[in-house]
Amino acid sequence: MSKKKSNEGWKKKGKKTSFNKPTLINKILSIFNEDPGRSLNYKQLANLLHVTDANTRKLINACLIEMAAKGDLIEIHRGKFKLKTTGNYITGKVDLTAKGSAYIVSDEIDRDVFVAAKNLNHALHDDVVRVYVYALKKRNHVEGEVVEILKRKREVFVGVIEVSQHFAFLIPERNQMPFDIFIPLDKLKKAKSGQKAIAKIIEWPENQKNPIGEVVEVLGMPGENEVEMHAILAEFGLPYAFPQKVLDTAERIPEEITEEEIAQRRDFRNITTFTIDPFDAKDFDDAISYQKLKNGNIEVGIHIADVTHYVRPNTVLEKEAYERATSVYLVDRVVPMLPERLSNFICSLRPNEDKLCFSTVVELDTEAHVINSWIGRTIINSDCRFTYEEAQEIIETGEGNLKEEMLALHQLAQKLRAKRFQMGSIAFERSEVKFQLDDKARPIGVYLKENKESNQLVEEFMLLANRQVAEFVGKPDGKKTIKTFVYRVHDEPNKEKLNAFAHFIKRFGYQVQTKSPKKIAESMNQLLVDVQGRNEQTVVETLAIRTMAKAEYSTKNLGHYGLSFDYYSHFTSPIRRYPDMMVHRLLEQYLKGGKSAIQEKYEEMCKHASDMEQLAATAERSSIKYKQVEFMKDNVGKEYRGVISGVTQWGIYVELNETKCEGMIPVRSLTDDFYEYDEAEFALIGERNKKRFTMGDSIAIRVVSANLAKKQLDFELAPFPELV
Repeated sequence: MSKKKSNEGWKKKGKKTSFNKPTLINKILSIFNEDPGRSLNYKQLANLLHVTDANTRKLINACLIEMAAKGDLIEIHRGKFKLKTTGNYITGKVDLTAKGSAYIVSDEIDRDVFVAAKNLNHALHDDVVRVYVYALKKRNHVEGEVVEILKRKREVFVGVIEVSQHFAFLIPERNQMPFDIFIPLDKLKKAKSGQKAIAKIIEWPENQKNPIGEVVEVLGMPGENEVEMHAILAEFGLPYAFPQKVLDTAERIPEEITEEEIAQRRDFRNITTFTIDPFDAKDFDDAISYQKLKNGNIEVGIHIADVTHYVRPNTVLEKEAYERATSVYLVDRVVPMLPERLSNFICSLRPNEDKLCFSTVVELDTEAHVINSWIGRTIINSDCRFTYEEAQEIIETGEGNLKEEMLALHQLAQKLRAKRFQMGSIAFERSEVKFQLDDKARPIGVYLKENKESNQLVEEFMLLANRQVAEFVGKPDGKKTIKTFVYRVHDEPNKEKLNAFAHFIKRFGYQVQTKSPKKIAESMNQLLVDVQGRNEQTVVETLAIRTMAKAEYSTKNLGHYGLSFDYYSHFTSPIRRYPDMMVHRLLEQYLKGGKSAIQEKYEEMCKHASDMEQLAATAERSSIKYKQVEFMKDNVGKEYRGVISGVTQWGIYVELNETKCEGMIPVRSLTDDFYEYDEAEFALIGERNKKRFTMGDSIAIRVVSANLAKKQLDFELAPFPELV
């Protein structure tokens, strides 16, 4: 590297050169001023100043320390300095973009903070980080740099192994992990090229682009169903097996119910009781009993598996249930929250077996008004196990086992349902996509699961029970103080989202009233009725749901806007939801006259349960997407009708009418014009021909490719307009 022969501050001493300290400080400031957001250490500055001798490099380091002491610079982390500006530090969560940069989402600032890829300093998606924020000249633009990773969201990643002679890499599947993981050959755990594996990051040197990791589990070859389902669970950090000590603990739990236990419970074993569940269900956690009273009213018992009788606090079973927080329902399996000995046998309300329950018992008149209610522990013996299809046949034909009880409960459920909608409950009831699988779990058919009267019968009584327990604890009656409880809350819709939605649906001739919560609910229900059977149904329903706030768990009772309930909880599914176990424990404590639980503790538990619920839902959607792509891979080249379900600057998403599979037409394949994305209109618009592709439009497509590895379907416009 050549050196300048004459320059301010240079002094020649034979072959060595040195800087004048004041000039050196000015040059350092000049470099920082060129890019106020840049952070540098003394080695980087030495390179920029073309300094190679050790003494001057040490002087640069001394200058940096002195400048930081004077307040000209700030040491953002050890050895790395930045120009001191009007910035400050915030804590937030990383939202990584497809380009490798990120936005930091924080409650400490009124806008998201942009962080360039070079300033992320190895932070990854959803990591909690400390960020130094500085102001830039661009208006309304805030930028920063990650200075510390406070909490890693994940250190384990799923991907495909690539092995060469001297090293190996794991190529992560998630778009939100933009770096391949270097795997030393002695850390491969016998993984071979092309296999899917799970790797853990063990080191990430500051000056290296790629992290160093080790393989913790080899999953197998891509495309095999077990491999792919396990990969989906691992991708989201969800378990697919129980630790042996958890299984051993479950095995030691006795099935026998003692006479002492029975004596402490209300006995429903001689009262007609039954369950209604999906045909393939094994974990029956709710049953309904029916008894006609002498006064003409009907006593309905909503009996819920008494899981907390068996899963006691501070045990390995309890800790495992809390960590999982929920069962996960993939296309071909259930990953239970509790071991099968509990979920499918001891706790499951199987027919003709004595079972322990926590129950809500209500007396209803003929108009489904609640006259009396009781909450407590019970013992039941279910007379019959119905599938939804069997119960539906009795409702439709009026014939079958326990027809009198089934029909009477159906009538009450429909009255409860009608009153709920009169109160302002919103009818979000989208059909679920289901797959017909062969003996190797390959999809051979797609169908939609409908919400029929048998589903509504169970739903209405479960809603009633959840509401009753929430009111029992949370509703003030002038005699008791409000105690800590776990609520299922749902806030009112965001005004901006609602206004954008109202603007969008005007193009189809629909409207929603936004003046009051009641008007919103009434007009939303009318919209959901009006859109039935129309091409735009799926799009309107999807956007309507996105307009609403997300339901979550909290000790702070906000009410449930979507159901129009002032008090609502989750009590009815403790086999598959940990919050229901929390509710059972609190009920037990309060029924015995116990003091209020510590709110802060339960709020933290609620947050964990809400987070895990979202994670499980994402994994479930991922498994559906995989099976949709797998189903369509034999249909490449075929044309289908569909509806535009989403529009972005990079492509048009289309949901097929026949299979409900979704794929994308890339913008680059639209060669007839240059298309620009109009975010307000949810549309791509041609610059010259003004042709529009808008959400809700009917469209004909051809399947171009089905990429199982990316769970991605690629479409192109079909050349045959008669398909539309």
